[in-house]
Amino acid sequence: MDNDEIITTLNKLIETSKDGEEGFRSCADNASDPQLKTFFSNRVHTCTAAVIELQELVRAYGGDPENSSDLGSALHRRWVDIKGLVTGRNDRAVLKECERGEDVAIASYRSALDKNLPADVRSVVEKQFHGVLKNHDQVKSLRDQYR
Repeated sequence: MDNDEIITTLNKLIETSKDGEEGFRSCADNASDPQLKTFFSNRVHTCTAAVIELQELVRAYGGDPENSSDLGSALHRRWVDIKGLVTGRNDRAVLKECERGEDVAIASYRSALDKNLPADVRSVVEKQFHGVLKNHDQVKSLRDQYR
């Protein structure tokens, strides 16, 4: 795998993490339960840390790190906002949409891990992937509590 492929892969993960950052922020804004708001806000900080770590790797490989999320995720966040207004900020609906967002993040990280990444990059991506899995499982568990 050459540096350009590594940088492209990392930049896609940066977009994914930025999407998570914005998605969790949107969920925090739409949740009514103060504990959920806190949970989502904490996840925003986790995603921010992931973005910074990935951006540093991109720079180490001679690239320009991505600074934005992608359009599809922006539309998804807008849908969460609209759904929150329509459903009266129903926490279960917010958690359900958050879980969908985490499903996308899992797929993005799995795709990156399917590639022949250098050991230093693989180590970071694997660590972050486990964080994404943990986020997903926590969101799913919270969603199940709101039945």
